[in-house]
Amino acid sequence: MNVLHIDSGILGDHSVSRRLTAAITAQIKADRLDANVTYRDLATSQIPHLTGAQIMAPADLAGVDAKLAAEVKIGREMLEEFLAADTVVVGAPMYNFSIPSQLKAWIDRLAVAGKTFRYTESGPEGLAKGKKVIVASTRGGHYSAGPASAMDHQEAYLKTVFGFFGITDVEFVRAEGLNLSADSKQFAIAEAEKTIAEGTVLRLAS
Repeated sequence: MNVLHIDSGILGDHSVSRRLTAAITAQIKADRLDANVTYRDLATSQIPHLTGAQIMAPADLAGVDAKLAAEVKIGREMLEEFLAADTVVVGAPMYNFSIPSQLKAWIDRLAVAGKTFRYTESGPEGLAKGKKVIVASTRGGHYSAGPASAMDHQEAYLKTVFGFFGITDVEFVRAEGLNLSADSKQFAIAEAEKTIAEGTVLRLAS
């Protein structure tokens, strides 16, 4: 079983999403002794945002300068990691109602026609079927219900884009209200970790 562990939180040791993805991955490894984990930290690896030059670069990179070639190769490596994964664990904090730009840059490398999707006469078809995605979703406020739910461009986007890739098995382990008070933060983290410890995520990932 191949597991791809992605972190995108920019707060280092203070990041709740990192804490949750680590817990999820640890539980998967404990439950599945055959789990082979590949880790990528999008906040520290300085992945460049997608450019037109990268998209237009020839497949064999002939005549491409070293900097551009390196950027294209990083994108191809990330795509292959994703395609090889059976389960993908994604740390996705909400920043300004959406996802971190680092996480968006990673997703942009995955959205490749002929690899993760294709267009047919009946519309787009996802090509990355059969994967399980577990998202550790963290929010400063409450966006899962009520008036503020209209401002959620984080979880809704992730479910949409993974669905576009053909992945319908997307689970969210959520900790929200983290910035409301110390008690609210402690309660949200405890509830998320309880969900992980109870094995619900593991059953879904197996």
